[in-house]
Amino acid sequence: MEAVRHRRTLVSLACPVYVELLAGVTAGIINMVWAARLGGDAVAAVAVATNVENLLLGVILVAGSGTTVRVARARGARDAAALRSAVRGGWALWALVTPVVAAGGFLAREPLARLMLGDDGHAPALASGYFAIALPGIAVFYATNVVDGILKGSGDTRTPMRLALLANGLILVLDPLLVFGLDLGVRGAAVSTVLGRTAALACGLTALHRRALLRRRGSGLTGLVSDLRGTAATGLPMSADFLVRMSGALALVAVVARIGVDEVAAYGIATKAMYVATMAFYAVRQAASIHTAHLLGAGRDQWREVGRQALPLAGCLGLTAAVVLLGTAQWIMRGFGAGGEVAEAGTLFLRCVGPYLILLACFIALGGVFEGSGRARTLARVTFGGTVLQLAFATGLSGWGLPGVCLAMALSMAVQCAAASRMHRRTARPGAVAGDAGGRPEASRVRP
Repeated sequence: MEAVRHRRTLVSLACPVYVELLAGVTAGIINMVWAARLGGDAVAAVAVATNVENLLLGVILVAGSGTTVRVARARGARDAAALRSAVRGGWALWALVTPVVAAGGFLAREPLARLMLGDDGHAPALASGYFAIALPGIAVFYATNVVDGILKGSGDTRTPMRLALLANGLILVLDPLLVFGLDLGVRGAAVSTVLGRTAALACGLTALHRRALLRRRGSGLTGLVSDLRGTAATGLPMSADFLVRMSGALALVAVVARIGVDEVAAYGIATKAMYVATMAFYAVRQAASIHTAHLLGAGRDQWREVGRQALPLAGCLGLTAAVVLLGTAQWIMRGFGAGGEVAEAGTLFLRCVGPYLILLACFIALGGVFEGSGRARTLARVTFGGTVLQLAFATGLSGWGLPGVCLAMALSMAVQCAAASRMHRRTARPGAVAGDAGGRPEASRVRP
């Protein structure tokens, strides 16, 4: 019965998160669809800008993920002081990070656009125009991430899902009005994105206010600094894990480029198609992180049981994705408009990537248990080592084409899974979890 209860909790938490994550991917696709009507330079500008934004998401994960875990643990312990500390720490970290990223990005928008797109054509100027709006607007994006972190930590994953759907709905309506109706072009896509997210943020803040999660008394400057450090200590390994994985994916493109241009195009399309599957894996990860942290806060040292339920759940998702891609790879490539050698290369890649997806699903899901139990730093080291191995394997096996790249990805992920599984089994001491918020024992103690 206990296992069934854990499984049901994971599913109930993960399903809304999956919809939310897919909605985030869809926002970029909506902008790409409307930008495509403006020409190739506009498509390139929006594609680069959204990729940069995805990378910058890793920065605020320090606040968002750290807040989620700390709020979940405080909720489990029914500790009002710890809950106040978690909420304050998330907002303090947002206030520290946001001006640096927003102002720095705005000032560096033109060099950044040229770095990504070169000096030829109109694409760099279009990307710079997009950045001029989107990078200051990152403040809204970051604030929404903190709001989502608080809500998820409190056990509510449905409200963040609704907020993401609201933002996407507004972007879908505003894009044609601003891009073509007001003739703002690429800038219109950036404005619609910021406006959609602003509306969602306003609704999210309202939800927090109703639950009294914003009406928290301060504790002075010293207490605020301590809260900030606590959230940073909890969230930094999770942010590092994301950034390392994103950087590894970008570096892998350079390895694929050695094979050929068609293979690069095929790899790019295939990885976008795989988002539908990988978002499901990350949904299970977030659910496992929230559930584990909540249980530990309540004095229930059951992270092992959570892991035992998260692994088969994610494994089934990975197996399902592998089978679906195996049978529909050709139609997926056609759906993205690929033809000729690009379609052939992409179809082959999607048919070979199944073992990697199954292993990736298991590793990501187990990572949620590490995060929720305060051992994300260990996981980040495994991710870093696995990413280095992946690039080394891919370089050595690139002579086999995209199937060789798939094999390299699967081999490196197998090593990461083995390392994570071994660490999960060896951490047997009850209550042996890393301290929350800078190692304060009162924040991490598991009561018998």
